[in-house]
Amino acid sequence: MLCHAFPKNHHLQVSVSKARAIIVLAEDGNADQSDARALRTVLSLTGVKEGLRGHIVVELSDLDNEVLVKLVGGDLVETVVAHDVIGRLMIQCARQPGLAQIWEDILGFENCEFYIKRWPQLDGMHFEHVLISFPDAITCGVKVASLGGRIILNPDDSYVLQEGDEVLVIAEDDDSYAPAELPMVKEASFIQISRTARKPQKILLCGRRRDIDDMLVVLDAFLAPGTELWMFNEVAEKERKKKHIDGGLEVNRLVNISLVDREGNAVIRRHLESLPLQSFDSILILADESVEDSAIQADSRSLATLLLIRDIQAKRLPMLTHVERGSFSQSSWIGEMQQAPDKSVIISEILDPRTKNLLSMSKISDYVLSNELVSMALAMVAEDRQIYDVLEELFAEEGNELQTRQGDLYLCEGEELSFYEVLLRARQRREVMIGYRLADAERAVINPPAKTERRRWSVKDVFVVIAEKE
Repeated sequence: MLCHAFPKNHHLQVSVSKARAIIVLAEDGNADQSDARALRTVLSLTGVKEGLRGHIVVELSDLDNEVLVKLVGGDLVETVVAHDVIGRLMIQCARQPGLAQIWEDILGFENCEFYIKRWPQLDGMHFEHVLISFPDAITCGVKVASLGGRIILNPDDSYVLQEGDEVLVIAEDDDSYAPAELPMVKEASFIQISRTARKPQKILLCGRRRDIDDMLVVLDAFLAPGTELWMFNEVAEKERKKKHIDGGLEVNRLVNISLVDREGNAVIRRHLESLPLQSFDSILILADESVEDSAIQADSRSLATLLLIRDIQAKRLPMLTHVERGSFSQSSWIGEMQQAPDKSVIISEILDPRTKNLLSMSKISDYVLSNELVSMALAMVAEDRQIYDVLEELFAEEGNELQTRQGDLYLCEGEELSFYEVLLRARQRREVMIGYRLADAERAVINPPAKTERRRWSVKDVFVVIAEKE
């Protein structure tokens, strides 16, 4: 693992030529300076006389610098742009509450993760049968040999595995799963419940990130036409148009979203009270660029904004009759905030794990933990660089993504089905089901055990799928 640029000949002291993978970490502080040091490090590594046995995974701070690093590193390099990854995750989690925990489980090494392996005994088998061939794993896709090793997520059921193809799964470990004899799974009839079309939303962005213009482009691709995006930060409204132009964004080319600019300080209560906080579908609290060099300062600001917003919402909206999300008493101030209706999904960009623990205890925000999630992604790509292509598609505006679905799309209240039977119903919607969260549970179960055992389901249960972006 490498940090910053190498002094002369230091790469010899750590034997980088023998490393299976090399991770170049970003530095705290100025993004461009950090990326410049990463660029010099990559340049130094590509010049190692002995050559490199492994690949290089580079953490960058700014998307604009990615092209230069790939130009220097060529096929040796995979890049993870921290700001871009977290921005995309925040957008996904705002649209689908609960995804933050699911991404943590998949990217972390303590639970299930992605693995790719060749299984010759599956050659000639249709993908619909490969799906139920692994009792201890979830099949997600195929690495197709005839396409030069391209990974196809969620392929057609009719695809037949060919010689050289490899199978992409989610499993506990690379040696924890193997194909078994096909189980007898009853193909239950499909319940014809049409999914509601995307609806326009009203979203608030508190704070301003350095890459806000890139984030707006992604939001425009993900959201339904007619969506209002309120931008609340300290940049004067007159200056914002110039900043958008400098950032390469043409506001008039945004198709699905319209921008509503509001100037104010997100840690001053009277400024926040000027906003219709009770009317937003999602609120994204961003680590403001003015304090992004200090994780503690950025988190303190985000935490203060979160608490103020929840308190204002709690006082404006009717209270719930009981506390469901935590064990605090209704008379406590934090209990009051927990009782505010769940109309607004609040996603906080958090940089320090200690702040994340505070939010987890209070249960007043569905958070995204920036540094930890990026570290997990770096480690996963270092372990197997093929996974980079999988993550890239799941984060991108097109292709497949992780989605959550209500149980009433697949079953009736109290219906008894095995997980495999529900999975086959999901296939009729061209989805790969990877897990579920029961109505009375706080966390989702990814790659559940006992997939052939029947259980009683509720329409309030939530299922996690890989599906084409809507």
